[in-house]
This record gives sequence, C-alpha cells and structure tokens, in this order.
Amino acid sequence: MDLAQQPAEGRSACLARLAEGTARFHEPRRDDCPWCGSTRLRVRLRTADLIQRKPGGFTLERCDDCAHTFQNPRLTAEGLDFYRLGSARHDLGHRDFWRQDLCHGLDGGAPALLARAGSGRTRRLAGVRALSRIDEPESWLDVGTGRARFPGAARDVLPYTAFDGLDTDPGLAQGVRRGRIEEAHHGRLTDLAEDLAGRYDVLSMVHYLQRRPDPRAELAAARTVLRPGGHLLIEAPDPECRSARLLGKWWASYRQPRHPHFVPLANLCRELDELGFTVVDVDRRTPHVPSDLTTACALALNRLLPEADAPWHPRPPSPLRRRLRRTAWHTAIPLLALAYAADLLLAPLLTRTGGGNAYRVIARREPEA
Repeated sequence: MDLAQQPAEGRSACLARLAEGTARFHEPRRDDCPWCGSTRLRVRLRTADLIQRKPGGFTLERCDDCAHTFQNPRLTAEGLDFYRLGSARHDLGHRDFWRQDLCHGLDGGAPALLARAGSGRTRRLAGVRALSRIDEPESWLDVGTGRARFPGAARDVLPYTAFDGLDTDPGLAQGVRRGRIEEAHHGRLTDLAEDLAGRYDVLSMVHYLQRRPDPRAELAAARTVLRPGGHLLIEAPDPECRSARLLGKWWASYRQPRHPHFVPLANLCRELDELGFTVVDVDRRTPHVPSDLTTACALALNRLLPEADAPWHPRPPSPLRRRLRRTAWHTAIPLLALAYAADLLLAPLLTRTGGGNAYRVIARREPEA
C-alpha cells in the first residue's frame, strides 16, 4: 500500500520534534576511530535519509589506519528512535523491512521485482550448508532474526536442529507461532548473554553487526552464549567492495542513518582471534546479494520523485502529486527490470574477481586453556 494513501498521523507531534532542528539527534563528533583509536580519519560520504526522506544529514568516516568505516557523529537514543524504520507504519523486522520500505510507492510488479533482487533461497541457505559441513548442531540461536524467516528456511538443511531467535522486534512472536523457531528471546544480545551463557552450539548474525552501536560488545556477547567448540556464523556487507566505492551513497547497504558501523573482514578476523575464536571458513562469493544496481536505481528514483505523505512533511501532497508519483514509479519499472537483469548478469563476474558486496565468516569458539 502506498504510504501516500495513509493518513499522516502524528504530523503535529513530529513537526514539533523537528522545530528545534536535527542537531540534537546527533552525539558530538568524535576525533578518533572507535575500532583502533587512530585520529587519521577522513570523510567517506555525506548523505541524507534516502529511504524515508526524513530531514537531516549524515556522515560516514573511514579510518586510514584500520579501514573501519563508521557514522560520525553517531545518532543519540532520541535520534535512533526518530529515524528508525517503520516509525510511520507497521513495525517489521530489520531483515524484513527494507524492501517494503523501498517499494512504499509502488504496486503491481515492481515491489516483487525489488523483493527478488534482495532475496534468493540458495544464497540465504549457503551459510547454513557451509556450517553443516563443519558441525551438526543440536541448538542454534539466530540473532536479529526479525520474523525468523532465516531459521524457518534453515530447517530444510538441518531438520534435527532446534532453532531459537533473538530480537527486539515485536514480530518475533510470529516466528514461534509459525513454527520457524522454538523459543523467542525478546531483547538485545548484550543484555541477555549472561542468561543464555553456554547454551548454543551455533549463533548466527546475518547482516546484524552493522546495525549495532558496539560491534565488539556483540562479538563478546556471542562468545558468552556459545558453548566451547561452538560456532559463530557472521554475514555482513563488505565496505571494501567495488559497489560501495562506485555507488557511494546510493549503495543500499550504507542505509544511513541506520547502519553506524562497517567492519572490514580483516578487522573482524583479528577481533575474533583475540576473543579466542579460530576462523575456520571465509567466503566472499556466495554471500553476495545481486541487488546493488536495482536498489541504487530505486533509491535515486525515491529521491527524485514527489514525496509521499508522511508525518515529517509540513503538509500532505496534493492528489496531483500523488498521481504523478505513482505514475512515475510505474513508468520506471522497465528501468528497474533492466537494472535487476544487470545485477544477475554481473554477479558471476563480481564474485569471481573479489567484487562481492558481502562476506561470511565461520569461527569456532575454542575451549579456555
């Protein structure tokens, strides 16, 4: 359903929050890298909210010493609440939301096209199959699981594994009701780690670390939850990939302002080693999501076309602007289809030449000496 067709509920309250500007939504800018402490920082990109088009500007900086990319200045708790996805509509899981959000002005075939561009059962289950060749887990915790679609699909590969899910998403309970997970842990991993200590053979973080304010704390919490000899599976966007460099702010994985950290593969492997893990598998091919051109086109169109109705706009768009927006989206379907075809055609070349846009790491928690 088009957001423009929904009443802009809470407009006065939202505009009251914006009356003092957006500066208070940001912490003070830091002068050092949160990963290594270096002061050799440079701006990687500046952008606006390209998805919801909420007011404000955001900056990603890169450390010249360790290559860590991070949001600087970072959002405050109030800023995170204001810019969170779904604040004007239904709450959806982090993994479930972004395609619907990109498509909020479309109907017909275009939403399905963008959904296919970000999906792919074979790709999603590649990590499960890679893990199954290393271990036959009895228990698996999927962190940031949303509505538990990933564990629901993983059951086809590991039918005798008990899958649980952890998230702050209110839709988490659906995963239990639909039989995708057996137990739902509602909260944050860093808060629940001690209660879940040593409980799981496998813990997965699929496109999760980049959303957390402290990736190191998440990794330490994962170690606590895993049994000695258990495995940690991580998939994350690769900030060193060609698409990130070429597309800049239009690279969908940046998703400002909701992704505060981008951890290079080398940094992640070193951190895992320091935490007492042994990296047993690294893959920069199969985690690639063939959607970069498609989502870049969708983001650019969303930026250029008339705005849909939303509480943060001073007034609702006129019926004419609404019709123009919908007509333009439908007219753009051939362009999106062409971009999607290019994504699929380029994927084999990109993944064979080190150009994949994501990586996967599987690491084993070693017993304490």
